[in-house]
Amino acid sequence: QVQLVESGGGLVQAGGSLRLSCAASGSIFNAMGWYRQAPGKQRELVAAITRGGYINYADSVKGRFTISRDNAKNMVYLQMNSLKPEDTAVYYCNADQILSRLLRGGEYWGPGTQVTVSA
Repeated sequence: QVQLVESGGGLVQAGGSLRLSCAASGSIFNAMGWYRQAPGKQRELVAAITRGGYINYADSVKGRFTISRDNAKNMVYLQMNSLKPEDTAVYYCNADQILSRLLRGGEYWGPGTQVTVSA
């Protein structure tokens, strides 16, 4: 049974940093990534990474967020620096075997972790 579990969310002041982690079990995924959904807004892709090292970022987080993965541990991380109030959202771990599907919202989702950035 596939399971994705996020951790690392919380409350931080603007300009601060957080590191999100996602542990995957039940399968080894080629593509993993992070989505976020703010209140009243659609879920959006934040960053994606493949086992081969392809990386994609949303324009809004380029230069501030870094996605990485540990293939041996089947985990993916999101280092978030210079956080802004507009980064406030529920962040979801996402996984799929096919990158193109993940970029549209992959097959498997974690339950989400709240990130709140205060001004």
